[in-house]
Amino acid sequence: MSEEKVITLKPERKIFEDIYFSGNQGSLLFSPTTKSKTIMTIVSVIILLIAFLFKDSLSKDSVGVLYFLSFIFLLCAIFLSVSINKVSRWKKQVSNYLKVLEKCKIYEIRFDQNFFTVNIDGEKETSEWKDFEYVDSNNDFISLEGKYSYMFPKKSMSEKEYSLLKKTCKENIKL
Repeated sequence: MSEEKVITLKPERKIFEDIYFSGNQGSLLFSPTTKSKTIMTIVSVIILLIAFLFKDSLSKDSVGVLYFLSFIFLLCAIFLSVSINKVSRWKKQVSNYLKVLEKCKIYEIRFDQNFFTVNIDGEKETSEWKDFEYVDSNNDFISLEGKYSYMFPKKSMSEKEYSLLKKTCKENIKL
């Protein structure tokens, strides 16, 4: 593959949104990042409420249990808020990227045996293949991570182009 190949992508927001926000990824409380923390916070609230309902049954020596349970709830709430903040920032970045895609006229990928370039309306990001550390591909998209990270939906290009990109990525990115 010595000659440069060019793939022009259709920058339709809906195609990219379907992948970025699949599987509750955009949900603040139930995304894969926050779901376990949300459940732990709910469980700690329930346990704390039950303990407060039965606080009159506790001896004076056992009142420290309420403080301990309150501390556990506080920790869960803090971890949940940090995760919610992380998901919120990610959603904002994705939303900004999707706004750029909506307005773009040119979205193309150029590659040869040494370099990989993404061009969005004249803004070019060029990487050597060795700059990529990870590639993942399935029936819906190809994801590249490294110096720059990219996700290319299958629906934004032809079947032949998708196969070529998938094959080229697997050949050039050594895991």
